[in-house]
Amino acid sequence: MNVIDRQIDLASTSAHITQRAEALSARLRAVGERAFPPMAQKSLRSFTSGEVAEIVGVSDGYLRQLSLDGLGPSPDLGNAGRRSYSLEQINELRQYLAGARPKEASRFWPRRRHGEKLQVITVANFKGGSAKTTTSVYLAQGLALQGYRVLAIDLDPQASLSAMFGYQPEFDVAENTTLYGALRYDDQRVPMKKIVRPTYFTGISIVPGNLELMEFEHQTPRYMLQNRGRPEDLFFRRVAGAISQVENDFDVVVVDCPPQLGFLTMGALNAATGMIVTVHPQMVDVASMSQFLLMTSDLVSVIEEAGGRLDYDFLRFLVTRHDPRDVPEQEIVGLLRDVFAGDVMAAAAWKSTAIANAGLTKQSLYELSRGAVGRTTYDRAMESINAVNQEVIELINKVWGR
Repeated sequence: MNVIDRQIDLASTSAHITQRAEALSARLRAVGERAFPPMAQKSLRSFTSGEVAEIVGVSDGYLRQLSLDGLGPSPDLGNAGRRSYSLEQINELRQYLAGARPKEASRFWPRRRHGEKLQVITVANFKGGSAKTTTSVYLAQGLALQGYRVLAIDLDPQASLSAMFGYQPEFDVAENTTLYGALRYDDQRVPMKKIVRPTYFTGISIVPGNLELMEFEHQTPRYMLQNRGRPEDLFFRRVAGAISQVENDFDVVVVDCPPQLGFLTMGALNAATGMIVTVHPQMVDVASMSQFLLMTSDLVSVIEEAGGRLDYDFLRFLVTRHDPRDVPEQEIVGLLRDVFAGDVMAAAAWKSTAIANAGLTKQSLYELSRGAVGRTTYDRAMESINAVNQEVIELINKVWGR
């Protein structure tokens, strides 16, 4: 094949890939529009009084009496007098209970107080399929249900986290509205507050992602060669600098890292106060994680030599997509606990068809009722999710000295 023929072949390959990408993007948009019409926005369901009692940590009878006495928010009344609350009303209830029962105020209204530092939790691993995004979604939503103000940051150019919160990366995320907009090296850089967006899930804001994030990976080496810059302006400090602009607005930041150890991930590692490494209990995944840890160690050394400081409040390994009935998986989990001891979270995220099926429509189980996926399946999955989230909350409380 001569040079001209090769150029034509490459051009046709490029056109073929572009055609397939556009076709798939259009089909995905059509699927999304069937679930959520173009003019519709995602919204969060209301919660039954029984669910609210479980979320807040009081009895259903106590909530009923509050309603009868006209105390706290007034729930919506449905058929047969069934009471339900929106998430906004759940937060109002929390505020009321914190005032009415001051000795338990921190339990009902757990937002950080003066002197308690912002918690920035990175969810990382460069092995695809380790449930980083699923973990980030459920952690952010679980924290919001408990009354925390959460900022979710999507650092993955594939932007699955953004899609879960109703932002389709190709259509809803414009130029300069990802974290890249707050990190870039030219005069188009924007304040962090301009790229933080609200979500339908009360208590959660998001900095969405899309392919634009790759620009930071491309521009950073060029900037490093052309301009050494000030020490505080080094690339790995930029994520922390952007987050610091909005730290008074949030209690916890959850960062969904890309499956690679690039400049964005290095920035997230430097900004973090805690890190969760997700691992699927299969030998190939564990072997991949071993390489991830070795590479991370090397990168951390580079950051520290350049003046960075990584002093985490906690680093935990979370077993994800785990089938506790699978004997080989049990053996791998045992291996992890033997090697990493207390750094492996006691709770594990179980493999669940309920979680997978909910994700097909870009929803979480928190957004669905028990009846939507079957009570037993739902309860089993939620037990696992809530156990993981509660363990993270306990780590946060320990940092805050509560």
